[in-house]
Amino acid sequence: MDFLLVQFLNGLASASSLFLVASGLSIIFGVSRIVNFAHGSFYMLGAYVAWTLTRGLDWVAFGHLGFWGGILIAAVVVGLLGVIVEILLLRRIYQAPELFQLLATFGVVLIVQDATLWIWGAQDLLGPRAPGMRGAIDIMGQRFPQYEMLLIVIGPAVLGLLWLLFHRTRWGTLVRAATLDREMVAALGVDQKLLFTSIFFLGSFLAALGGGLQLPREPVQLNMDLAIIADAFVVVVVGGMGSVGGAYLAALLIAELQAFMLFVPDFALFGVTVSISKMTLIPSFLVMAVVLVVRPYGLLGRPPSHARIAGAVEPVVRATPAELKWLGYAALALLVVLPFFVGDYGLIVATEILIMVLVAASLHFMMGPGGMASFGHAAYFGLGAYGAALMTKHLMAPMAVGLAAGPLLAGLFGILFGWFCVRLSGVYLAMLTLAFAQIVWSIAFQWVAMTGGDNGLLGIWPDSWATGKDVYYYLTLALCVAGVLVLRRMIYAPFGYALRAGRDSPLRAEAIGIDVVRVQWAAFTVAAVFAGLAGALFVYFKGSVFPTYASIPKSVDALMMVLMGGVQTITGPLIGAVVYMGLHEQLVRLTELWRLVLGASIIALVLAFPQGIAGFVVRLWLKGKAEDL
Repeated sequence: MDFLLVQFLNGLASASSLFLVASGLSIIFGVSRIVNFAHGSFYMLGAYVAWTLTRGLDWVAFGHLGFWGGILIAAVVVGLLGVIVEILLLRRIYQAPELFQLLATFGVVLIVQDATLWIWGAQDLLGPRAPGMRGAIDIMGQRFPQYEMLLIVIGPAVLGLLWLLFHRTRWGTLVRAATLDREMVAALGVDQKLLFTSIFFLGSFLAALGGGLQLPREPVQLNMDLAIIADAFVVVVVGGMGSVGGAYLAALLIAELQAFMLFVPDFALFGVTVSISKMTLIPSFLVMAVVLVVRPYGLLGRPPSHARIAGAVEPVVRATPAELKWLGYAALALLVVLPFFVGDYGLIVATEILIMVLVAASLHFMMGPGGMASFGHAAYFGLGAYGAALMTKHLMAPMAVGLAAGPLLAGLFGILFGWFCVRLSGVYLAMLTLAFAQIVWSIAFQWVAMTGGDNGLLGIWPDSWATGKDVYYYLTLALCVAGVLVLRRMIYAPFGYALRAGRDSPLRAEAIGIDVVRVQWAAFTVAAVFAGLAGALFVYFKGSVFPTYASIPKSVDALMMVLMGGVQTITGPLIGAVVYMGLHEQLVRLTELWRLVLGASIIALVLAFPQGIAGFVVRLWLKGKAEDL
């Protein structure tokens, strides 16, 4: 019983730390509607700047004032940095689609990662112990750290201060009003620019404060941003986007669940021992999935007031102009003769780009015509890779069987996950796809007996007839081109028109007899199948498979490719994949700060081509044709 109490207190301390980060993310989204992927970067910067102020500049000599003052100053500094990002970047794209805002904030993530590496180096940094909080207290015979007890108090204290700020000040009233209906707030004459900037400062301040308070608990390192952002998203979605109280309730629920996972006994499933206590990464995302299915807007969230109105439609997915099709034919001809003009390295790069083109095309199939954004498309890429790898590794199956098993496994999970996902819309659908993807990644990472865990599965090579780089290139070219053409044909088939009708006006589509949910479910499954095919091709191409194939960065890569190319064009994801992968490949070779340059390039593309590269080209083409008429 005493040990259970200590575990409960550990859960409370973790909940407070998680709440500080998630509350800022929830506040920013509640008002600005921006899914701020860079929020984890502000958390990481808060930890690094706090380390510099509390230890790097030897402020420890000032005792309590040096430590706590350093953390607060670091939070203010990072908050001001958030203001700069909001003014210079986000303010220019508030009217852009939400996913393009996500693309811009991901560019910020890449820039911050390399800037942090350049300033502080790659090594982990150990922070100082909190002065006066280095001991432990006795609780029913168990020792519990004093600093953890302080964190338990800080969480509710910040929650109370935020409640007073939002309910007892004019600024807080305006923030709550903007959360419910920001258009009406603008109509009343409120300066939205100033309001959004102040909100972004508060959110960045809270994230940095959470990072600074981690100094006595864990080393400061470069992976802190991606490690925290997934958990913060879970807390915000479970609690309800825009609800600070919901964020604390969700942080408490998830932290306690993780704390007590150690007591779940192992059990046998189909003759395989399943150790839930070791799969500590799954419960939080499983809770998120369950909450979104049962209560789509979170525990304390409200339905968004900016939902789509009847008659509001997305831009039409246009066919490629006849004149531009010849460019496609020329590009295909160039790909056919490419092995005669490039060496082995060029074929390796071209093969990987082709596989990513298929991934982007599959994601676009559900995002463009279907209007279903996904933050977890890498789940099906990873499932396809593991499906092929497991067949080869454990059953010694030939490559043809693996190439069939990969998309089949991905499609089966697409059917399962899609049944839940298509009943949501907008950012809530995207977050549910993220939850399912993280469950897949967690299983791959922690089910070591089956998947090899972090060591992966090695030695997954193609059959002898396909070992040549040119032969495998042509195999990849044939399957990827066939996959893209099948997806394109489906978009312009009656199924594709029904899918677009459900996207633009679900009520009207239902009225004419279209089962919108079933059509979207089918599209979700089709996208999963082709992503699984790409994953199967990738595992034989690389000769191995790792959990990273189903991780958040891989999902973000797919999303970046679609958005950079343009969602509302058929060729957009193809062009986006080539540009994104080409930039990545060249920058890695040219500079160690490739993330910084790639992030700056992404931001520049977002600002210059808000409809994507292909969308911009098609718009210019149509404008020129109209002028000719």
